[in-house]
Amino acid sequence: MELKDFKKYYVIGAPPSEIYMAITNPKSIELWTGEKAEMSTEPGTEFSMWDGSICGQNLEFEENKKVVQEWFFGEQEEASIVTILLHPHKKGTSVELRHTNIPAKEYDNFANGWDDYYFAGVQEFVEDDGLD
Repeated sequence: MELKDFKKYYVIGAPPSEIYMAITNPKSIELWTGEKAEMSTEPGTEFSMWDGSICGQNLEFEENKKVVQEWFFGEQEEASIVTILLHPHKKGTSVELRHTNIPAKEYDNFANGWDDYYFAGVQEFVEDDGLD
């Protein structure tokens, strides 16, 4: 099975602490995805988003800086690792995303999903502070 890697940067108009909370707090995740989520910042725990359509294991956390997860794709031999790094930026936060070992046939779905669902949802959630 051919595997591909995805890497992208996003700039989001909120501090790293707000983005970290949005992607690690299950209640926050449910607000921006609109679906049931299970999440903990305890390494070794399993997570589930979009009511189970994305699931895996939490590997590593550095508060307000880093999230590392293994995303499950059926019977795949090599782990698919998602690393999200949060860097302070003059416009808020620069988010560095690396997603390794995506099955080639799933690649476009995941590339689009990161843009259209995951980070678009996070961005809308943290930037909508009701002051507009």
